[in-house]
Amino acid sequence: MANQDRKILVTCALPYANGPIHLGHMLEHVQADIWVRFQRLRGNKVHFICADDAHGTPIMLKANEMGITPEQMISDIKASHESDFSGFDISFDNYHSTHSEENKALSSQIYITLRENGFIKTRTISQLFDPEKEMFLPDRFVKGTCPKCKSEDQYGDNCDNCGATYSPTEMINPKSAVSGATPIMKDTEHFFFDLPQFEDMLKVWTKSGSLQSEMANKVAEWFEFGLKQWDITRDAPYFGFEIPDAPGKYFYVWLDAPIGYMGSFKNLCDRTEGLDFDEYWKLNSETELYHFIGKDIVNFHSLFWPAVLEGAGYRKPTAVNVHGYVTVNGAKMSKSKGTFIKASTYLENLDPECLRYYYAAKLTSKIDDLDLNLEDFTQRVNTDVVNKLVNLASRTAGFIAKKYDGQLSETVAEPELYQQFVDGGTSIAELFEKREFARAIREIMGLADLANKYIDDKAPWALAKVEGKELEVQEICSMGINLFRVLMTYLKPIMPKLAARSEEFLAETLDWQVIATPLSGHKINKFKALFQRIDTKKVDAMVESSKDSIEADKAAKAAVIAAELEASKSELDKEPLAPEIDFDTFAKTDLRVALIAKAEHVPKANKLLKLTLDLGGETRTVFAGIKSAYNPEDLEGKLTVMVANLAPRKMKFGMSEGMVLAAGPGGEDIHILNPDDGAKPGQRIM
Repeated sequence: MANQDRKILVTCALPYANGPIHLGHMLEHVQADIWVRFQRLRGNKVHFICADDAHGTPIMLKANEMGITPEQMISDIKASHESDFSGFDISFDNYHSTHSEENKALSSQIYITLRENGFIKTRTISQLFDPEKEMFLPDRFVKGTCPKCKSEDQYGDNCDNCGATYSPTEMINPKSAVSGATPIMKDTEHFFFDLPQFEDMLKVWTKSGSLQSEMANKVAEWFEFGLKQWDITRDAPYFGFEIPDAPGKYFYVWLDAPIGYMGSFKNLCDRTEGLDFDEYWKLNSETELYHFIGKDIVNFHSLFWPAVLEGAGYRKPTAVNVHGYVTVNGAKMSKSKGTFIKASTYLENLDPECLRYYYAAKLTSKIDDLDLNLEDFTQRVNTDVVNKLVNLASRTAGFIAKKYDGQLSETVAEPELYQQFVDGGTSIAELFEKREFARAIREIMGLADLANKYIDDKAPWALAKVEGKELEVQEICSMGINLFRVLMTYLKPIMPKLAARSEEFLAETLDWQVIATPLSGHKINKFKALFQRIDTKKVDAMVESSKDSIEADKAAKAAVIAAELEASKSELDKEPLAPEIDFDTFAKTDLRVALIAKAEHVPKANKLLKLTLDLGGETRTVFAGIKSAYNPEDLEGKLTVMVANLAPRKMKFGMSEGMVLAAGPGGEDIHILNPDDGAKPGQRIM
């Protein structure tokens, strides 16, 4: 049982408000959302918040280019970000902005407290200044040669090649990224956060278990070089909060951005009765605070942020959970290849739960990069979710609905097997807690294999044809549905929409504590299609839509159309038309939607696959000559169309009880007919 007293606050890193959300961003938000949903499912009290990081010179300059105010730009971007996160079912309790009154008040209060406690130092510095734009240049707006490894075209704060950090004044041949002018040095007074005063505390905290061991070891390198005071000032013109008592001076974005976590939560508290801000942020709070971030911002969250909190009298994070980057097809995301995929582009083409499942299936508690291999993505989701999970429900529900009026059996056919599934929840829960989602998925799918083997071994479709076996068939199918219920509960944090559809089918809310008792004598609703398998054409369309070149996209589509027309022409030239038949003869054909419950290779057959087709409770065996075009595992769970009133035909390998419809010139180019979404097994087409 969950500890009912746990109170948890969870944040994701704040997306910068100058561009769209892409699938790299989504990794973090999906990871955090799965963990949050798991905690809620276990009965814990969780508040999940985020906000747009809305300040800085880049936003100011981009808004100027667009001819709008920064306020208008960040408002538009925030609406876009919220739409993307909603599309992926990220269950934020509050999504706010760092450009808010709450954040302004907290940033000013924390700064004044740090100053009063002696942690803010003032000194005059020489900083690079763009003489053409008449503005001081932030680190990222200076480019030049790295002073350490001599790599060219590097930013003014760190080198992408060797990882070195430095001041832009240390760069070789610096240039303004705004105008291209050679910067000049100019004196200005800045305020610094005195990070070295917190070195002893940080050495203890970073080794306390609040960071993954890999990150703790990485952060230790900073101590070897010695911590430096942190410049928290930017000069006008700048879009952000003005520093108290310092006209023309503004908080550097990395001062008010992490405080944005507090600002978003304060906004939620002000709108939620009984939610106490101080309870979660006070020193020695008994609540839990978790940050989910990418490895590129570890130094801010593991050094600067906990030191600011300590210096201002607030609690530090319970843990900072760091993840790696996303690659696509083994390489960095690329616009030219169409693998720099925006969240909105994905949502236009594919079900978000497919990506949620795939990310979960590959996520660990480590900081390794995650590769989104689009071919593996398609096969993994179709095999696991469609063939193993949904198929378990679809192949048993038809019998319960048709023969038993939706009523599950009063007794559990295999209580020991059911208990094995329930007991598996202990290990699965521990893995969810530790963010070992990939291992949790493996255990869940291992149980799914056991459930499907049970149904295969019992073969209710065969028993249904034997007189006097009615009760046994009901018990077997009820067992299958109960096992599906347990599996779907474990997957609920990962696939909330599929879980909701399953709850409607099962006429029950899926709950981790409730599944200890199986459903017996319970009436379920009629089964409807729960999930659609991924169509590779939609994956291809997503990639094409993501490509940088519109002309390349048009050319590719034109080439496909031309090839299809040419293929059609050549096939028509080769194949003579069959003799005419009248309408009455054609009308005798009984075409039905069929679910491919099982697909198997036929030993010693070069062209045939053996298909077990579910017609809504009635099962047929059909031998189809489609082996050259399909792997059996890719067919299971698909809907197709069959000629249901074709006389059975005895073949060398067995009796074929119908025919599936397919089209194509042959070989690998054969396509079985797929009914539209919403079609049901057994439904008559004509």
